Amino acid sequence: MTVTKIQFPIDLSAYKPPVLNAANATLTPEQRESLKANIQLCRDAIVFFTATGAARGVGGHTGGPYDTVPEVVILDALFRSASDQFVPIFFDEAGHRVATQYLMAALHGDLPSEKLLHYREAHSGLPGHPELGLTPGVKFSSGRLGHLWPYVNGVAIANPGKVVFCLGSDGSQQEGDDAEAARLAVAQHLNVKLIIDDNDVTIAGHPSKYLPGFTVAKTLEGHGLKILAGDGEDLDDLYRRICEAVTTPGPIAIINKRPMCPGIKGLEGSTHGHDVISVDLAIQYLESRQQTAAIEYLKSIEKPKQTYTFLGSSNKWDANRNVFGDAVVAVLSRISEAERKEKVRVIDSDLEGSCGLKKIHDAYPEIFISSGIMERGNFSAAAGFGMEAGKQGIFGTFSAFLEMCISEITMARLNYSNVLCHFSHSGIDDMADNTCHFGLNNMFADNGLDDGYETRLYFPSDVNQMKACVESVFFDPGLRFIFSTRSKVPNILDKNGQDFFGGDYKFVPGKDEVIREGTQGYIISFGEALYRSLDAVERLQQEGLDVGLINKPTLNVIDEEIMVKIGNAPFVLVVESFNRKTGLGSRFGSWLLERGLTPKYAYLGTHKEGCGGLWEQFPYQGIDSVSIMNKVKDLVK
Repeated sequence: MTVTKIQFPIDLSAYKPPVLNAANATLTPEQRESLKANIQLCRDAIVFFTATGAARGVGGHTGGPYDTVPEVVILDALFRSASDQFVPIFFDEAGHRVATQYLMAALHGDLPSEKLLHYREAHSGLPGHPELGLTPGVKFSSGRLGHLWPYVNGVAIANPGKVVFCLGSDGSQQEGDDAEAARLAVAQHLNVKLIIDDNDVTIAGHPSKYLPGFTVAKTLEGHGLKILAGDGEDLDDLYRRICEAVTTPGPIAIINKRPMCPGIKGLEGSTHGHDVISVDLAIQYLESRQQTAAIEYLKSIEKPKQTYTFLGSSNKWDANRNVFGDAVVAVLSRISEAERKEKVRVIDSDLEGSCGLKKIHDAYPEIFISSGIMERGNFSAAAGFGMEAGKQGIFGTFSAFLEMCISEITMARLNYSNVLCHFSHSGIDDMADNTCHFGLNNMFADNGLDDGYETRLYFPSDVNQMKACVESVFFDPGLRFIFSTRSKVPNILDKNGQDFFGGDYKFVPGKDEVIREGTQGYIISFGEALYRSLDAVERLQQEGLDVGLINKPTLNVIDEEIMVKIGNAPFVLVVESFNRKTGLGSRFGSWLLERGLTPKYAYLGTHKEGCGGLWEQFPYQGIDSVSIMNKVKDLVK
């Protein structure tokens, strides 16, 4: 944990929770004023310390935790007043609302308030989603939407006679897991109380627009829950509804209608409020609150920069996740409008801006479906569209969520579907959200049998290769998974300083590529690990070690010619950011042995939970350039 002597510039000692009794559903004037003061204090603090994430470039979500402060403050007072009546944990399905957990940890004395100044910073222990055991005062792990209510059901079963709360959202309620959780909670009459922030905002839009038939209240009522709906900003009514839920046995949903970021000028009601508040808007808000010290601290923050110069790469950096969309648009532009409508359909899962699908949406809205946070169902819909020969379903989301779709991938394969999938945010680079959002187990997508319908996994290394890859595989039959990182990557250069994947380069599926020749051994890499490996190779060659580098952009096809080439070298080292247990390195050694090839063999990959921050994740896992060089030196001893 980072140690700091700088004082938190908002006085959190002013937080004074009143004594509350759920048997009395009417607030006294004193209780009401105390709660109002606590709400304002907490909202000021959340705006401020989440804005430090914006100032440092590590991001972080402001709107969700800011929205839910009233219910959290009431729950905190109830927990403190009658701890034996509750499981006193602020379980929250929306892990990105982690600012709530950190603030409450500070208010309970488990976390020094000064630590909040290092929100999402590398090695601070305050990642973008709560992780049990990492941060003092954090009492559960949460990350992927729709995963916690089923878990909380189990907590309720383990704590009969106690009330268990789960903070939810209209976004998390779109996930299928919550429908299953609702059925169990009702069937077992579990004493689970949901408090749902129903603000009609998710990352890419408004659920009332892209899912016009969906309402949280009617859905949960249909499952059999008692519904207590109202204005989340009406403190007296909110308190009354929470008290009714506490004193009424069984599962109940308290649904709070409010705009996103109520009272924040420039964000209220906007999808932009979902993510971190900008420094300018935070300063504007804090000025209205006369938080001068907080403003001065924000202005003093300098955004850290990656200063390392990578050899073998250009100084031109771009985001493959966005270029995917550009490449698809380029392909679609060459076919007629009628053919596009008949043969192509793009289905988004609320992440079009993060996965490059927005480029397709803007260019060809007639083939684009803006859908909800329903990865399993949306993937299957894309697969169903692509069941007929010549038709193409296109699907995109984060790589961390690939694990959620494994069964659907199997069914798509058994139905001979044609799906072009883009899973962005692969690996760990630039992942301040940390462990729950690492895209590590991508190889799970190839889970068919040897004689099954074709599945191909591709991980281009720069924007030139991404464009070439999409061009090459777009019309191929089968399941095609193209991976990209959250981070930007530089263009890979050849030994003459020209773009390796530029000019007349053509992407050949299944073909490995010799980036640098070497006589003392080879590094095998791909994706965002390739330019780091290239830097290591260039520096090792300067030191007199003649090491080569192979790019393996098709992850699940063996290039027999290259396998013989590297198998007869003194060593082979696989470098990747995938999980060491399930990634390319976990199987590459077997491929060598099956062919009677026995070089020294090692592999580097992600092997421990994250450290927060951005590029800092790579050296923390020992897969940065320096670590690669050190491993090579061990192998050539």
